[in-house]
Amino acid sequence: MREDFHTVAAQLIKAGRALHALGMVPATSGNFSGRLPDGNIAITVSGTHKGQLTEADIMSMSQDGSPLDGRKPSAEAGLHVHLYRRFSQVNAILHPHSEAATLTNKFDRDEIVLEGYELLKAFDGINTHEYRLVIPIFENDQTIHRLAGRINDYMETHETIMAYIIRGHGFYTWGVSVDAALRHCEALEFLLQCEFKSTGLTR
Repeated sequence: MREDFHTVAAQLIKAGRALHALGMVPATSGNFSGRLPDGNIAITVSGTHKGQLTEADIMSMSQDGSPLDGRKPSAEAGLHVHLYRRFSQVNAILHPHSEAATLTNKFDRDEIVLEGYELLKAFDGINTHEYRLVIPIFENDQTIHRLAGRINDYMETHETIMAYIIRGHGFYTWGVSVDAALRHCEALEFLLQCEFKSTGLTR
């Protein structure tokens, strides 16, 4: 198990440096996690700079979000737990505080629809630009279990989604691996920027 933790931690560290280089995790924002073979979760420790992560900044928590080494995980650990419970194929979750997601504070819609973009094929399972990808936007909430409940209610009544935005905060996306989740992050940020430039921020 320990060897697997080292591997996942190294992947999360690499993702943090990549997203920091893209300006998507300023200061100590964002949180990352990966599922371990025993079902437990490797997750970034609260308050860490994601562009300067070391293995000491990654901790283990149980499948229900309880710390396994006495340290404090990200305040949003419950959102990670929710996604792992819902999607058995998901093995990594990345949450950057990107510019585009932050700008949704100026957006008066509760979802963003991405369609007709070639880059949609960067998402697992999409093999054509003729695809309609809906990204729901949820109001920010410091009470994480309440926010997770709203997200769960949405997922119960909608087709499987690949990402969601917390308004004025950041987005969550996930994948079968850290590399896949990182690819989704880069593609989603680019597409959101394209959408905002083409439609404006007040529609």
